[in-house]
Amino acid sequence: MPELPEVETTLRGIAPWVCGQRITSIVVRQRQLRYPVPRTLAATLDGTRIESVTRRAKYLLLHTQRGTLILHLGMSGSLRVLDAEVPVQKHDHIDIVLDNGKCLRLRDPRRFGALLWTSADPARHRLLRDLGPEPLSAAFSGEYLCEHARGRRVAVKTYIMDSRIVVGIGNIYANEALFLAGIRPQRAAGRVSLQRYQQLASAIKAVLNQAIAEGGTTLRDFTASDGRPGYFRIRLNVYDRAGEPCPNCGEPISQMRLGQRSTFYCKRCQR
Repeated sequence: MPELPEVETTLRGIAPWVCGQRITSIVVRQRQLRYPVPRTLAATLDGTRIESVTRRAKYLLLHTQRGTLILHLGMSGSLRVLDAEVPVQKHDHIDIVLDNGKCLRLRDPRRFGALLWTSADPARHRLLRDLGPEPLSAAFSGEYLCEHARGRRVAVKTYIMDSRIVVGIGNIYANEALFLAGIRPQRAAGRVSLQRYQQLASAIKAVLNQAIAEGGTTLRDFTASDGRPGYFRIRLNVYDRAGEPCPNCGEPISQMRLGQRSTFYCKRCQR
């Protein structure tokens, strides 16, 4: 599933091709995604210019003169910038055709993605308004995590994966950040000290920045016609390495289920 670093890399890949371009048409081949694609979208956006592309959590926001397209890649979606006449393949559900002869093509085999529209402030949209801070922003810190964790019995791994607390920390990155910070995933969020939350916030930023940097060199070309997601994986210390030696101490990596997610950690290094 595309996570925050993959979505950020997608943003950086498509932005040079679409910013400043006018939309000449929108071709919707499959309207039933996670949410139905608005039927008035093509008429609303005909002739408008894409002014910028930003990201909020795992959502891509295409800002136009008339409002904002809100796009989510779901479980298996991908975006490619192609010549508009490139033949359509299976699961190519939407084309946003531009006046430079290119199109932004959404492929989504499992149809869990979304393309929505708002003419209002996108920060107030129902999908975005209750989200926590961006993990790479100044608003996110150990102090912030500690303050919001007071009295909470939920496991710290579940806590940092809650998008109302902080956005974009998926299962892989939660496992890896907790390992770097030396914190057991099942420890109650309210029983983690400020100092350790400071270490955790730094670890989260480091893991995400590493993944974004890795994505800049390993993600497939955004103009490739096959449209495969090509999402990368960072060098992993614990995730999906149950039974293998910890890179720090050699102790076999342990695995458990936590919040319906596979969780990996080192019993010796994390406490």
